[in-house]
Amino acid sequence: MTENTKPKYKIFNRDMMKCLAIFIMFWGHLIGWAVQYKYGDVKAYYTLPMWEYIVIYTSLFCPPVMFFFIADGYKYTHDRKKYAKRLLIFACITQPFDLLCCQKFSGWWHTNVIFTLFFGLLAIMAWESRYKLWQRILLVILCDGMTLLIRSDWMAFGVLFILFLHIFREKPKARCIAYMILMCLHFLPNLFSLGKVPTDRLIIQIAVMMLMFILAYLCMTVFYNGRKGKHPTLAKWFFYGFYPLHYLIIWIVAVAISS
Repeated sequence: MTENTKPKYKIFNRDMMKCLAIFIMFWGHLIGWAVQYKYGDVKAYYTLPMWEYIVIYTSLFCPPVMFFFIADGYKYTHDRKKYAKRLLIFACITQPFDLLCCQKFSGWWHTNVIFTLFFGLLAIMAWESRYKLWQRILLVILCDGMTLLIRSDWMAFGVLFILFLHIFREKPKARCIAYMILMCLHFLPNLFSLGKVPTDRLIIQIAVMMLMFILAYLCMTVFYNGRKGKHPTLAKWFFYGFYPLHYLIIWIVAVAISS
């Protein structure tokens, strides 16, 4: 199927998907991190008005979109090594801004999601290498383990999402099953908090997070047309720059409301 014959419901190009994802992410992060920065405890979420509580978890629409585009980027990038290097550089640039927002409640030994994206890309590169199967599996485990070691966002699961989205790229049913299994494994253990936090809020939290993951999957597999935006180079650097910038904006707002 050529670009000119894509179904009409394929309405989102790459930049539109990324803009939608970061827009939703920004407002969820703004409310969530500002509340945590002010009170120093995620349990403060349970005292928020319901609409604010829900908005916090709608930010979970963004990570699957990031995971999809890392898997997608591996196939279409002209230079995978440069792509990996760029991710690592921007992960390092973002880290001080991440600490501004998160150090107060996550500690110093916590790193941002771009490190997870970096190791996810390395995992794909390892899987597609010419090494023996056991060596490739070992390298993937090493990449996954690094996200645990440095405590990057989505540690362990992020790399697996990225890798399986790549491996099952041409097998939609298997890809969907793998995605849903990982989603359930990540979110359903929150049910162990029953009795420790308000039950209605916990159920809503899990439902919203899973709904966002499902919506993101639908957008990327049904409504995404695979095309670039009109200004791909400008968009690329905007999206890289937005992530540390949004931390800075959130930190300024958090400090302002906490003073």
